[in-house]
Amino acid sequence: MPATSIFKKSLADKNDFTLTFELVPARSSRGGVYRRALEFADSAVADGRLRAVSITENAGGHPAASPEVMGTEIRERGLEVIVHLSCKDRNRNQMESQLFSWDRIGLRNLLVIAGDYPQRGYRGHPKPVFDLDSVQALDLISRLNCQQGDDRRNPMVRDLAPTSFVKGVAVSPFKTTEAELMGQYWKLHAKAAAGADYVITQVGYDPRKFQELLFFMEKTGLDLPVLGNVFVPTMKVATLMHERKIPGCVIPQPLFRRMRDESRAAPDRGRAARLERAARLLAVLKGLGYAGAHIGGPGLGFADLSTILDRAEALADVWTEVMDDLASWPVSAFYYFARDPESGLNLRKESRSRTQVEFRRSQPLSKLIHRVFFDRRGMSGRMFSRLCLALDRGRFAPALNRFEYVIKLLFYGCRHCGDCTLEETAFLCPQSGCAKKLLNGPCGGSRDGWCEVFPGVKRCVYVRVYERLGMTAFVNRIRCFLIPRDWALDRTSSWVNFFKGRDHHNMLK
Repeated sequence: MPATSIFKKSLADKNDFTLTFELVPARSSRGGVYRRALEFADSAVADGRLRAVSITENAGGHPAASPEVMGTEIRERGLEVIVHLSCKDRNRNQMESQLFSWDRIGLRNLLVIAGDYPQRGYRGHPKPVFDLDSVQALDLISRLNCQQGDDRRNPMVRDLAPTSFVKGVAVSPFKTTEAELMGQYWKLHAKAAAGADYVITQVGYDPRKFQELLFFMEKTGLDLPVLGNVFVPTMKVATLMHERKIPGCVIPQPLFRRMRDESRAAPDRGRAARLERAARLLAVLKGLGYAGAHIGGPGLGFADLSTILDRAEALADVWTEVMDDLASWPVSAFYYFARDPESGLNLRKESRSRTQVEFRRSQPLSKLIHRVFFDRRGMSGRMFSRLCLALDRGRFAPALNRFEYVIKLLFYGCRHCGDCTLEETAFLCPQSGCAKKLLNGPCGGSRDGWCEVFPGVKRCVYVRVYERLGMTAFVNRIRCFLIPRDWALDRTSSWVNFFKGRDHHNMLK
């Protein structure tokens, strides 16, 4: 029986509420953190309620023990493992190599994420990789899962034995602005099209936001099992989240104040109150119709988890009565669905609050120039094509390359990648505008429209794309899969590459 069968079967079973727990390896392969993780796994096997533990990969962008080491030991103890596969530290070849290794040793449950931006390590900050984004990584894994002979990653490869990975993805309904929220929801559709098998939400505590995600998936025909995130922070971690120092994780002001007061008043510094809140959220998620829950938090032992699970079971029939303690999302934040005044949750109709985006026209001059010079059906496009190809064959090729670069640097912040995607991204360059160079929609780390890496300084490029395109055009853009950047084209003319059919417009997808 494949190692993934129990977890996968649980996800597919509508009557089984799938429970997973997140373990975070320390910056060491030994010591108390590692030992406690193995002890936790032993207790979980004996208890039998957890279907799997997930193991992070360099969480927060900090180096830590590789997840497959702990994962192998836990799996040998009889508990299934989900390993995080992030895009921040590996190029595509190393990622594929890692996948072959994990498949060989039976670690086939994945959570595929872009990953947090790398933080300071040995002698300074490391170079971020992000060679693939999460959608492209899913496409790679889906092709590896293809039956023999169907692998179209590389037309030269015909004899790869298929892998059998189960691919999870993340999504955050906890966004305050329309542009960020719709970016998350429609990127989830792109992930599903690339082969996602299940979904885990980002950290959050608002029942209405949790329900909104399910309603949106139902409305748009997206049928994937979803695990809600139940995170139990320490007060220190809660403070970091509230101060926006942990990307993508949000604790609103009212909830933070409540947690701070609990911490100051109770002898246990609010620990019991935080476990109770986690149990209430777990009961709410089950009541809302989630397929399961993904539980985690620093310093949680199995006794804490058992307390949460037992208490949630006791609250299962009264979950609607315990929602008020969790409802703390800013009232001014954007919701896709209208509020139900009776239940305090959502109605299945769109909200009228979609007024927070001040739409801007998408660079009419840039669009005109692109249509004139790069539409090969028109006379001007054919003439410009012949000119570029003629110059590229002679001694003026370097001058043409430099001329293109300078023009696009002045107007678009060009990074000279040789494969221009300006037309697909509302004439905003992801190579210069996105810290992670993502081509297929936003990451989950933005907050209030600001980039995860440069908060308060640089706005998320996909928020700006949304503002230029509006929802309909943005949805069409996100549904258009962009292949990874071809580094063989780096610092070459994207004009020549376009006309020669070497760029993403003409590559086999």
